[in-house]
Amino acid sequence: MAEAGIIAALYFAITVAVAPVAYGPLQIRISEALCVLPFFTPAAVPGLFVGCVLANLFSPFGIYDIVFGSLATLVAALITYRIKVKWLLPLPTVVVNALIIGAELTLLATLPQFSTMLTPTVFGLSALYVGVGEAIACYALGMPLFFLLNKHKERIFGQRY
Repeated sequence: MAEAGIIAALYFAITVAVAPVAYGPLQIRISEALCVLPFFTPAAVPGLFVGCVLANLFSPFGIYDIVFGSLATLVAALITYRIKVKWLLPLPTVVVNALIIGAELTLLATLPQFSTMLTPTVFGLSALYVGVGEAIACYALGMPLFFLLNKHKERIFGQRY
């Protein structure tokens, strides 16, 4: 439970610290680099989910992002936990978020209170924008994090290896 709490706190703190780039149609949520952690510990699954819920409390998209954004992180973390090929670890986060958040942003673009904030309204472009931001966070930051943690996994995560 402590591991999950630490991961949740890290995800939340990183997201809120870089809030201007963490929310919106083209987002680079740096905290998504942590989505490689389910490879090392099952505690990362609830940790990432809770951290995302807390971070999404500050989202300009409100309850929509709290529910759909957090569920996207949970689904991606569950899939990542089952992956054993290191180069594929970030892929579930990129794909799941592109699809779910892309759909969320497309839906929100039809609501008057968000229509001026959101361009594009076409699902494909929304999914592409989110996917690119996720790929930057997950591959450019997440994979170096993975390799660093992998070198010290026994010391950090215990004798599971």
